[in-house]
Amino acid sequence: MVARFFSLSQIGVNSMEYHPTMLLSGPPSCGKTSLLFQFAFNCALQSSSTGGVVVFICNRRRLESKPPYMSQGIDPSSDIFQRIEMKYVDDDEGIKKYFAAFHLHDMFPVAVVIDDFGDFFDERNCQEKYVNPRGRELAMVRTLALCQNAVIHAKPCSLMLSDTHHGDSSRLLYVYKRWIQTIFTIKGDGSGSYLLEKNVNSASGGSGKTRAAKFSVALQYLVLEGIINEREQ
Repeated sequence: MVARFFSLSQIGVNSMEYHPTMLLSGPPSCGKTSLLFQFAFNCALQSSSTGGVVVFICNRRRLESKPPYMSQGIDPSSDIFQRIEMKYVDDDEGIKKYFAAFHLHDMFPVAVVIDDFGDFFDERNCQEKYVNPRGRELAMVRTLALCQNAVIHAKPCSLMLSDTHHGDSSRLLYVYKRWIQTIFTIKGDGSGSYLLEKNVNSASGGSGKTRAAKFSVALQYLVLEGIINEREQ
């Protein structure tokens, strides 16, 4: 599972297991956008025979200030990048408008990726809109429900979100668990590298063995340092 965020050819993986909804949660500046972009590249690569596209939703200013890095060995001029469609939005309204018209697509994307999902929901604006101190959570729930319905309609399209958390886990993890089947978490290992682990949402009934990946972002590359363990989930 964690292999989907790194160069598939480098680790000898030929396919990725399908999960309709996924979340990548990690601390600031740990390489989440790079992992998401590598995931988008892998999805587009695997759908080459059908011409499938991946939609990457993000804030343009934030992406340009901190561009993603790819795994070493990937040709930056590859035609695969032409099938990653960038969609820039500034707030949650942009996300909702996209998914509200999702059913009108002539051909559905193989995956939709949303970078820093939670950052699109301004706390004050959401509180004023819903006249509720928990307005941000309400807005996120409504948007997650819309996203989930769209992806179910477009199966086997998958949805991958990222969220930035401070501390051990995301403060809004309980919100995500209601709508997200599979959650990946990132934490520092204390030596400058990071550990990426998969957590199957128990509500989805998932179980089995899972692996963790140790990685770093160095010299403008996303570097997989190794698959470090396997344990019962």
